[in-house]
Amino acid sequence: MTTKTTKKKKRRSPKKKLVIVESPTKAKTIQKYLGRTYRVIASKGHVRDLPKSKMGVDIENDYAPHYISIRGKGDTIKDLRSEAKKAKSVYLASDPDREGESIAWHLSHLLGLDENDENRVAFHEITKDAVKEAFKHPRTIDMSLVDAQQARRVLDRLVGYSISPLLWKKVKKGLSAGRVQSIALWLIIQREREIKKFVPKEYWTIDADMKKASNEFKANFYGLNGKKTEINDNEEVKSILSKIDKNKSFDVTSVVKKERKRQPQQPFTTSTMQQDANNKLNFKTGKTMMNAQQLYEGINIGKEGNQGLITYMRTDSTRISMVAKHEASSFLHENYGAEYAAVKPIRGKLPEGAQDAHEAIRPTSVHRTPASLKSYLSNDQYKLYNLIWCRFLASQMTPAIMDTMTVNMNQNGVDFKANGSKLKFDGFLKVYKRGKEKDNILPDIKKGDQITMLKDNPDQHFTQPPARYSEAKLIHALEQNGVGRPSTYAPTLGTIQRRYYVKLVGRKFEPTELGEIVNDIIEQYFPDVINIDFTADLENNLDEIEEAKQNWIKVVDKFYKPFSKEVANAEKNMKDVQIKDEPAGYNCEICGAPMVIKMGRYGKFYACSRFPDCRNTEAIVKKIGVTCPKCKKGDVIERKSKKNRIFYGCSRYPECDFVTWNKPIGRDCPKDGEYLVEKKVKGGMQVVCPNGDYKEDVQK
Repeated sequence: MTTKTTKKKKRRSPKKKLVIVESPTKAKTIQKYLGRTYRVIASKGHVRDLPKSKMGVDIENDYAPHYISIRGKGDTIKDLRSEAKKAKSVYLASDPDREGESIAWHLSHLLGLDENDENRVAFHEITKDAVKEAFKHPRTIDMSLVDAQQARRVLDRLVGYSISPLLWKKVKKGLSAGRVQSIALWLIIQREREIKKFVPKEYWTIDADMKKASNEFKANFYGLNGKKTEINDNEEVKSILSKIDKNKSFDVTSVVKKERKRQPQQPFTTSTMQQDANNKLNFKTGKTMMNAQQLYEGINIGKEGNQGLITYMRTDSTRISMVAKHEASSFLHENYGAEYAAVKPIRGKLPEGAQDAHEAIRPTSVHRTPASLKSYLSNDQYKLYNLIWCRFLASQMTPAIMDTMTVNMNQNGVDFKANGSKLKFDGFLKVYKRGKEKDNILPDIKKGDQITMLKDNPDQHFTQPPARYSEAKLIHALEQNGVGRPSTYAPTLGTIQRRYYVKLVGRKFEPTELGEIVNDIIEQYFPDVINIDFTADLENNLDEIEEAKQNWIKVVDKFYKPFSKEVANAEKNMKDVQIKDEPAGYNCEICGAPMVIKMGRYGKFYACSRFPDCRNTEAIVKKIGVTCPKCKKGDVIERKSKKNRIFYGCSRYPECDFVTWNKPIGRDCPKDGEYLVEKKVKGGMQVVCPNGDYKEDVQK
């Protein structure tokens, strides 16, 4: 009798459903929501793109793009393929926009998935309910979205890889040109031209200190005989003041009292978020988008684990879901009172070209207040989340109500006006202030009252040139002109700075010499590239491709045929542009040859005129006319940190290590003999002692 020994079979673990997202942070958050039957991994962004070494677009064959796996992504692609083979099914959950749809399509090709499979999952907020609901309704890849992104990529490649080689050949290596970046540069240069042409115009104002009984208030000259009048020079001031008898009173001719409502602004779009973060937080556009991405993908908030804190941050819509509206209304009733919750929140008009595919940028739950999350967020994350949370909540609140009062006064045909306002009900201002809200309360004044002028204060002014663009203003200008879309603003502003076409000076863009040279070439040879109407129309065509109203190949062809003629003309007629080296005024300390000022990628620098035989170079430093207070030998010079922040140091560094963020002024403190510096303070500048025991206001 033989006995059979039975080996216990190893139980095979069931296959999991594979979900592919872009980032590891997003993968971690979604894994928590979906549970153990799913495996969530990250593609770490794009996996395929056009090659960097050549055009990569087959112009003769319907502009067919030649995609290759991105260099350095080999191991990631290998892992993705391995996991896809083991999986029960594969879901593509990249971001819910054109670029995200394109990533899903590229992944589908790399992994050999069927394009007709319903394996595309999109959600506009990373919350448990939103993610689980999205997985109940997977769809096929939207080829209209893919085609729109492909058209943008091909157009940008055709422009960049046609113009850039010409710039390399005719101007200098390392230059580039692109559709949206060329318009951004052109706008900055146009503004600079306006500033240079500007002729200041003199004008005067007359303020006055007025009094009724014991109450003093301010008033301003309005005009003559009831008609608004501009004052152009001091002679006109004298003429007006000569009509006023200081011993007589002004008659109050009218008092107008009104109740004025200030409506809240709509919740953020990408553009308005970037503008507000720049204006209020001093965030550069790239920094805003980086922090918004982190808040969207998920932050570990203690017991709740990783949670997506805001909705998708690339949107041009101001729409809000009914669920979010009801949640905000409930929150306002509970925390502020019914009088603060709007019955019908303000609805704005969508900007031209807006797709309304996503919601506005808002918190995923208004109950997660900024204060409750502060300990879990970095300082920058907290600042941005607070801005988004306050803006959204304010958009669902009632208007602020102001009591306004306008008093018109007259004596001998000379009219003065006083405006007063008092906040009657703060409404949305309770959570979202637009600026300094100050009451200007006038005394109780009635028609026919007599007002005494205590003092007149005439003041000379000159009209100012248009201001240079800040990041916020440039984004606003691009959006107003229909150029670019939410995802393009941050990279566009980054590119024109990296190429040293523009520089930020005091948070305002100024064009460089190099930027002006490149712009002149594009203006002369590629006028359509910087034609705002042409580019805006092209953006609308891309939107129509997304809506399946246009064929992407026809849109590209319509642009490229005239553009290719411009390229041919430029290749034939464009002359070499020489950026001449300026004499530096001293000789090379190594070989004795004259030093010159050269233009480099990051600005101007000193170099030996015998380059490449002699490679001596020096940074151009700006002396401030002050001797180093530490060594008493070197000069204090202006330097820049890696983050482009100005600081001051000794020219004899490293022999002398004197360094300060504040500008030395060349005087010693009268109290302790320490050197004095100029320091920015609220409202202006002060001269202070670094030891903190002396300060004086700077006289302007």
